[in-house]
Formats: sequence, structure tokens, C-alpha cells
Amino acid sequence: MPGRTVPLTADFDSGPSIERARRALAARLQAAGIEDPSLDARLLVGAALGLDLTGLVVQAERYLTPEEAVRLEGYAKRRLAHEPVARILGVREFWGLPFRLSEATLVPRPDTETVVELALEIFRERANAGRRPRIADIGTGSGAILLALLHEIPDAFGVGTDLSLTALHTARGNAAALGLSDRAGFVACSYAAALRGPFDLIVSNPPYIPAGEIPKLSIEVREHDPHLALDGGNDGYDAYRALIPQAAERLAPGGILVVEAGRGQAGDIETLMAAAALSIDRPPKTDLAGIPRAVSARKMPP
Repeated sequence: MPGRTVPLTADFDSGPSIERARRALAARLQAAGIEDPSLDARLLVGAALGLDLTGLVVQAERYLTPEEAVRLEGYAKRRLAHEPVARILGVREFWGLPFRLSEATLVPRPDTETVVELALEIFRERANAGRRPRIADIGTGSGAILLALLHEIPDAFGVGTDLSLTALHTARGNAAALGLSDRAGFVACSYAAALRGPFDLIVSNPPYIPAGEIPKLSIEVREHDPHLALDGGNDGYDAYRALIPQAAERLAPGGILVVEAGRGQAGDIETLMAAAALSIDRPPKTDLAGIPRAVSARKMPP
């Protein structure tokens, strides 16, 4: 048909339209055992064509250009090799905000939003002390937790720490993209070692996977997330043993520490918090799966 671009590849031979390409990709992903093939196919087609959901619907019968077909096939092969969609696209939404990723950062996950939720609940219960709130995020990665909190607390200043300079560069870029650079600083150090208090709120999603469990994780995690951000030592608690005492020293009186916990770890983390003279005044907050995911403690006034 004159005037029509019809890119056909061996992999998208079910039809050249956007909708048919999407359906073909979803079927390939499903056959490969990908967990959510329809969603992944929509995201990848949208990214390859530069279209949002509305654009995909409106242009469903449009034919892919050869360039679009090649780009989509490249994305498809990466996903079929179990590379996460967020890694392929280089961005992930967290707390309704877009975060760029790098090889040195975890993919922010919905479970971690539980940490933000609990931190905000506790923080908003406190009376304003008459000074600008200070927040620290230990092991900030992409900056997701810190920047989500700064987005919700407009008068706060925050600092994120990380051992990885690449991760800190990524976090700074995310702060700039979200218009938060003037309220966010980033420091290279081990946990909170380079920070000076007092902080009103300290948060962390530390590495908490026991080293022996990492080979058993899904391919998406074990081959694409940085092991530095996963490996919690032999029992999974190395990071907590280091960061909790440091956080306790740097919290203001009445300040709050909130950390993410792995499955079955909340009770032991509370024990470590209590050993650091922090007060446990509420139960852990569960994630959508009912797992105690965010653990908190308060530094009591002297």
C-alpha cells in the first residue's frame, strides 16, 4: 500500500501495527515466564515509540517505523534475558516521582514506600520545634527515600550518604530533576560516619540479604542490582549493627530512626535499636503483603 511504512521482523511477524506489536511482545514475555508480561510489553512499546498510555491507545493501528521496530526488538531481547524493565528504561517511579537509575543503585521498590509512609506519619505527629527539619538518608542510592521525604516536607533539608560515587552522582541528578537541589546534599562515606547531627529524622534502606541467600534471588535482582546494596553479611544484620549506633548518636532528642527490614528481621532490628538506647514506641509498619517492613525508634530526651 503506497505511503505506508510496514516494518516486519522475524520477531514481530504477528503484524506491524503498534497494538499487534504490543500483543506479540506480551505473548513472548509470557512464554518466557515473565511475571507481568502485559504491563512490561506496554511499558517497553511505549518507551520504544515515545508514547504514553493515551498515545498507545490513540495510535494503536499506526505502523511502526523500521527504527521503532529495531529499538523495540532490542528492548524485547533484554527483557527476555530477565533484565528488569526499569533497568532497560533507566528510570523507575517511586512515590509518584521519576528516578533515574544507574548500575550502582537499586531499583526503588513499592515495599520501600512503607519507610516513607511511616517516617511521614511519625514526623507529622511531632510539634514544630521552631527550626528547619533535618533529614539524613543512610545508603541513599538513587536518593528515592530522601527526595520523596523532601517533596512531602517543603521546609526540610536533607543529606544522603553512600559509599558509591556513581550512586551519589545519580542521586544528585535526581535531586536536580525534581527541583530539590537547594535542599539536598550528598556525602560519600560509610553509613553516617561523615555526618554531624543533630537530625530530626534518619532513614535507611540498608543491605539486609544474608550473603548466602543472594544466589537464590531472582535473576532480575541478583544479576542486575548492585551486590553492595544487597549483601547484609552472613546473617543479614551487618549494616544495622553499624548504622543504628551511628544514627542514635546523631539524632536530636525526640528524633526518629526509620529503617527498612527484610522478612522476619523486624524483631531483631528492634533489639539492636533498644541496645543503642533508642525507644520503641510503636509496632513496625507492614507493607502491602503484610510483612513488617518499616521499623522505627525514637531518641528520648536526656
